[in-house]
Amino acid sequence: MINQYISDNKNRFLEELLELLKLPSISADSRYVDDLRKTAELVAEKLREAGADNVEILPTGGHPAVYGEKLIDDKLPTVLVYGHYDVQPPDPLDLWDSPPFEPVIKKTELHPEGAIFARGACDDKGQMYMHVKAFEAMIKTGNLPCNIKFIIEGEEEVGSENLEGFVTDHKDKLAADVVLVSDTGLLDKDVPSITTGLRGLSYLEVELTGPNRDLHSGLYGGAVGNPINILSKMIGSLIDDKGKITIPGFYNDVEAITDEERQLIQSAPFSEEEYCKKLGIKSTEGEEGYVTLERSSIRPSLDVNGIWGGYTGEGAKTVIPSKAFAKISMRLVPNQDYEKIMKLFEDHFKAIAPESVQVKVVPHHGGEPAVTPIDSPEYKAASMAMEETFGKKPIPLRSGGSIPIVAMFERVLGLKTILFGFGLDTDAIHSPNEHYGLFNFYKGIETIPIFFRNYAELKK
Repeated sequence: MINQYISDNKNRFLEELLELLKLPSISADSRYVDDLRKTAELVAEKLREAGADNVEILPTGGHPAVYGEKLIDDKLPTVLVYGHYDVQPPDPLDLWDSPPFEPVIKKTELHPEGAIFARGACDDKGQMYMHVKAFEAMIKTGNLPCNIKFIIEGEEEVGSENLEGFVTDHKDKLAADVVLVSDTGLLDKDVPSITTGLRGLSYLEVELTGPNRDLHSGLYGGAVGNPINILSKMIGSLIDDKGKITIPGFYNDVEAITDEERQLIQSAPFSEEEYCKKLGIKSTEGEEGYVTLERSSIRPSLDVNGIWGGYTGEGAKTVIPSKAFAKISMRLVPNQDYEKIMKLFEDHFKAIAPESVQVKVVPHHGGEPAVTPIDSPEYKAASMAMEETFGKKPIPLRSGGSIPIVAMFERVLGLKTILFGFGLDTDAIHSPNEHYGLFNFYKGIETIPIFFRNYAELKK
């Protein structure tokens, strides 16, 4: 009955998602505050139409959060569905094949049935909206087997800085038995997987200042330190030729992984050749002694996310810049504390700077790593649901991404989170031409109600 309802309404579901994707809800840019509010209002409207009660747009210290619920029996378990309606900035715009907020559906080799190309298509509007439509299908067919609450925020892409205070202030309203999140992905389109761990994050910005003004590179070149040259050298020293991060103390708290878990990761169906082909690279690189799936999940990493300074306009301008900047992120594994790592980075980066420059390190945001057990009723409910819709048992895998709210929900609400994502690593999230396959969108809507059915049965 639910599947028939989904089939009968799939075109409408898609049109509603496209409407949502047209709103540029960019939380990192204050120019879009009105668009974020409009997006929250649209999400609230769609929750009401789907059948949610007590739908509210609630203030936080930043962009508002949307809440809704359907409480059918206090003796039944309650699932708290989390998602976010904000998106990453679309830059660089010239690398998009179509405007980022004018969604289009195009067929690709991987998605012959079509994929939605737009900023937020996968991360996280498309995945969040699967839950709204799965909820609608359960309500309209009389098949909601347990209580459900929604909390959909607008600041995930800038670190969810105000969410912990919001959750703390609304602990009673958000009380539940488990959190369900779709903001992760599958191992492959026909290889279901469930994310059982997330890396943490330390994100910061560095600023190097040399001379008190930009200088003529002919008159001063070779005599005055160039902040861009120096910054590049300093950054290059942060990782050695074996792929190890050189910050003293960085690995002190890194979790020791068992041989059994490493064997599970290494046994997952994975083609290095296909991985490189999808990314348009000839080979991978990283920390010696670990395979690619390990490097991107159970080991920490350090990456430069942006670097700038000096003249970058058209033509030539021969200057030694006064300043150089970079944004740097470090992905962390269990037992690493993001604030401690930020301090280790700052101390080290200042220590390796020559006297010809001044260094400023500005912390932005961070989050703790998280691990979910695979022997719980909620994990079993998710695994059984995917096995039913994909025809094969999903593989439990750790992800290299960071969702700081997972550790926060456990700390504040005492709840574990099931990461029930349907995206793919080829969806170009955070990049130009982000997209989300129609197969994945509809498969998620089909699978989520089965999770609810299984979870209600397992919790009896």
